[in-house]
Amino acid sequence: MATFLYKLGRFAFRRRRLVALLWVGLFALAGVAASSAPTAASSSFSIPGTEAQKAFDLLEERFPGTSADGATARVVFKAPDGEKMTDPAHRAEVGKVVADLRSGSDQVASVVDPYQAKAVSRDGTIAYTQVSYKVSGMELTDKDREALTEAGEQAKKAGLTVEIGGDALLAAPETGASEVIGVGVAAVVLVITFGSLVAAGLPLLTAIIGVGIGVSTITALANTLDLGSTTATLATMIGLAVGIDYALFIVSRYRAELAEGRDHEEAAGRATGTAGSAVVFAGLTVVIALVGLAVVNIPMLSKMGFAAAGTVAIAVLIALTLIPALLGFAGKRVLGRKARKETAPAGDKPNMGTRWARFVLRRPVAVLLAGVVGLGAVAVPAASLEMGLPDDGSQPTSTTQRKAYDLLSEGFGPGFNGPLLIVVDGDKAAAEGTAKDIAGLDGVAAVTPATYNKAGDTAMITVIPEDRPSSKETEDLVRTIRDTTDDNVHVTGATAMNIDFSQRMNDALAPYLALVVGLAFLLLMVVFRSVLVPLKAALGFLLSVVAALGAVVAVFQWGWLGSLFGVEQTGPIMSMMPIFMVGVVFGLAMDYEVFLVTRMREAFVHGERPGQAIVTGFRHGARVVTAAAVIMIAVFAGFIGSGEQMVKMIGFGLAIAVFFDAFVVRMAIVPAVLALLGGKAWWLPRWLDRVLPSVDVEGEKLGGAGAPAGDGGKERELVGT
Repeated sequence: MATFLYKLGRFAFRRRRLVALLWVGLFALAGVAASSAPTAASSSFSIPGTEAQKAFDLLEERFPGTSADGATARVVFKAPDGEKMTDPAHRAEVGKVVADLRSGSDQVASVVDPYQAKAVSRDGTIAYTQVSYKVSGMELTDKDREALTEAGEQAKKAGLTVEIGGDALLAAPETGASEVIGVGVAAVVLVITFGSLVAAGLPLLTAIIGVGIGVSTITALANTLDLGSTTATLATMIGLAVGIDYALFIVSRYRAELAEGRDHEEAAGRATGTAGSAVVFAGLTVVIALVGLAVVNIPMLSKMGFAAAGTVAIAVLIALTLIPALLGFAGKRVLGRKARKETAPAGDKPNMGTRWARFVLRRPVAVLLAGVVGLGAVAVPAASLEMGLPDDGSQPTSTTQRKAYDLLSEGFGPGFNGPLLIVVDGDKAAAEGTAKDIAGLDGVAAVTPATYNKAGDTAMITVIPEDRPSSKETEDLVRTIRDTTDDNVHVTGATAMNIDFSQRMNDALAPYLALVVGLAFLLLMVVFRSVLVPLKAALGFLLSVVAALGAVVAVFQWGWLGSLFGVEQTGPIMSMMPIFMVGVVFGLAMDYEVFLVTRMREAFVHGERPGQAIVTGFRHGARVVTAAAVIMIAVFAGFIGSGEQMVKMIGFGLAIAVFFDAFVVRMAIVPAVLALLGGKAWWLPRWLDRVLPSVDVEGEKLGGAGAPAGDGGKERELVGT
């Protein structure tokens, strides 16, 4: 591996114009393909195998054209104090709004007149009209949403309070500002790390090119592969993160090789052969984590994972080829001004990484206990984790969705915001019997009369729960209905779909963890030629993720420090959060693990004592890993300021997880464990050594001039001991 990448790095350095031209050409080609492709609609959302999905499929078959799974909106009206919505003037204004809604968008399937549907509260102060669309909320255009929001403007001028809720207002979160902030913070950290604008610019430039190629390709294929408009968001976030990290690792190693007196081409080759090997295996762990999302069996998530994995693969290829090429163009400018004036290495003054590693070596037990106990304490709230999907009740109180939610709760009860749709595959007698049985259950506020299809063999019944949609009581009601009714009765609707989605994510977490951690464990055994080092890496990752989930529960579910992070409404944790955190954080954590520990193994294989190898790894790697972690924390933390509860939660969870993993696990627990294990950390049974392929990640076969050399005797002495 190292020898091949060494040759690839030297080739890219020598043929830098050709390599740069090829990548620029790919960038331009992908851009042209994206610009000429039709605008992508949102990916169709389905959860195969769930009862809610079966009900939607049955409705599509028996009630053709009703768009049962289409978006809905509720336009809620409230009369001024002392007046009622039944007053003639207010009835006229509502009639105009209903007419505007019917003609405002081609995607509108139906608009219900509140007075004909008796959608007026008992005290007459609140009324609502429901708008049903032919497509899902993510497939509506900005023009459709504008028509919805503008329909009530005249009614507002007439003195009515008009608020709008429902998933018709659902749109992909705007992340552009956060990405700009993240790139800005990355630039500052890189300049501080390298002391050179050129060296700082290389990781940013290559990361942007990689993300540009990946996202443009996704955009070009979006309609063909039904990728949807949200797929590019995950690819952008992950691609930007790993693209900066991988380039940072190789540029840092290149500068270290120059400091040891090697010429530029040799330094580029050795940097690609050693740090590049770490990049390859770090990239493979990220790809495993993203492709592993397919085990959840939700097509939308699987496609997002595959698309993001492709972007990571591009980032790896760019780090191995374009970075050496650009280093050839940069010349001595990749070093800081001070470093360019020096004719020899700066001296033996230990840096911060060296001093910290020596401190850990002196007190490994104390550092290990402090790290494990500290993360264990933070992880305690994770035992109370409740998963669900956010609804309008979790929106900031300043939004129209939250105001509409509160008005409906005030006028009709909290359960009115999450009606359940019961689909009965049977005749009128079966439907009436089902409605009667459900009406007698605890937690049911109301049951509407059944609506039948033309053939009379299928009925729809709406059930209004007593509690809000995201409550434990409503979830229990859904399960009770399913348990107490016949197999021909199905519960669906947005609330039931959210419950099924959360259950699917919960059931998939353990298999996903086993797949990702298991495959990565095997991969790391190949990289480190050790059993205990990969085991330590996997256990440390699990500790950091559980601690991060504990912090998320404490803030977003319990409300601790909620005001500090702008949490206005506590509730269940987004059901996708645990798997999302595992996938993203695992990839980044293995980046730091591979880069930091590979340098330790390299030093150990080349003859250093176990303790000294730890110091060497930190001397060369701690600064780079710290910079990479700070960049990622800043990028993710930028999302905390979002008004969307879901985006805020993702930003907080990923930022705190990277902080725990990089600074507590990799910087403290890892060296403490390695210090206690000593040479045993690199033990590998002889039979396993014969089975595992030899990939030479640490560059043992690279001699002083870069040609293949060495017999690996030191490593063989460790095998079987």
